[in-house]
Amino acid sequence: MIATIVIYESRKIAKDVRDFKVEHKIQDGRITYSDLNTPAKALFSKRFRLSGKPDYIVKKNNHYIPVEVKTGEHHRIQKNHVFQLAAYCQLLEDNYGGFVPYGILVYNTDQQYKIPFDPKLRFELESSIKEMRRLLKTKNIQRNHADPYRCRSCSMRSYCGVKLM
Repeated sequence: MIATIVIYESRKIAKDVRDFKVEHKIQDGRITYSDLNTPAKALFSKRFRLSGKPDYIVKKNNHYIPVEVKTGEHHRIQKNHVFQLAAYCQLLEDNYGGFVPYGILVYNTDQQYKIPFDPKLRFELESSIKEMRRLLKTKNIQRNHADPYRCRSCSMRSYCGVKLM
């Protein structure tokens, strides 16, 4: 009787876990890091002087894969989200060693995109980081959007001479 109850409960727990993964769009593999439900420690790259916290990291086929979950209505891949994910790929390589083949963007619209961390994206990421550092040194930051909400919460607001608000 006790064995039957234990088997029943373990199957129920397994089903609950599967349902949770589907509901929250969690990838297959072993979750090794999560910043979704409780704050996690930021990852840091000495080489790029870069830090960040992906929503979660899955270890699959001996590779660490960053997953970034985006809210809001996005009907196509956003370039800034790709660069954010690329930065997480770089952080994983610098912190865990090994090759990160791709990252995953999950949008609220039930769309998931596997973004290859290929040589082209690596080059664009490094070039963007260098350009951002150069602009910060000159303190000549130009607004690149017309969104007052983004403007209010922008980390470059104190350097920008063309604020919307």
